[in-house]
Amino acid sequence: MADRFTIDIVSDVICPWCFLGKRRLDAALHQLGDPDVFLRWRPFMLDPTIPPEGMSRSDYMAAKFSPERLKTVHDPLIAAGNELGVPYNFDAITRTPNTLDAHRVIRWSHTANRQTDMVERLFMAYWSEGKDVGDRAVLAGCAADVGLNGAQISELLASDQDVENVKAEIQHAGDIGVRGVPTFLLAGRYALTGAQEPDVLADAIEKVMAETQA
Repeated sequence: MADRFTIDIVSDVICPWCFLGKRRLDAALHQLGDPDVFLRWRPFMLDPTIPPEGMSRSDYMAAKFSPERLKTVHDPLIAAGNELGVPYNFDAITRTPNTLDAHRVIRWSHTANRQTDMVERLFMAYWSEGKDVGDRAVLAGCAADVGLNGAQISELLASDQDVENVKAEIQHAGDIGVRGVPTFLLAGRYALTGAQEPDVLADAIEKVMAETQA
């Protein structure tokens, strides 16, 4: 792993642009011939004020947007997602969860080399299937879906394992200047913020890879 080109992706499961950004990164890497890169997913909390039990999605959105704005707030995402087949299903979502536990599961999936699979599964569970990814049973089920031990994940979630470590990582993201997600950190040298188009990501990755190999 030490010799592999590393891309750190700072994101949150309940960030719809992060889902799009993940799919655009997939497309960018495919454009480059699927090079041997190491993807490392870093935690971020889009809204740390969400209570541990989560809250009603309709109440959450109503508090953020006016009734008129709510009618069209998702249109840009739907349009952008259609280009890459991102299956947003906003009508299916009933809860806005706190994502601390989701980030713990993503962290644990790293040890089994399933981190990117875990992230994709959680994005799909929330944004397409409308599942509450703050619910520990849902999280354990999603973990099992990607080949992890669901019973073990349930036990870990019931403990305080890695709560402080995840919080420290979230704090670190803020300390290094991450203010919006997704943020892509290329080889620890350059950062791109936002769900950049595949061509933009591919160009940046190619240039930084060339620099690191020089």
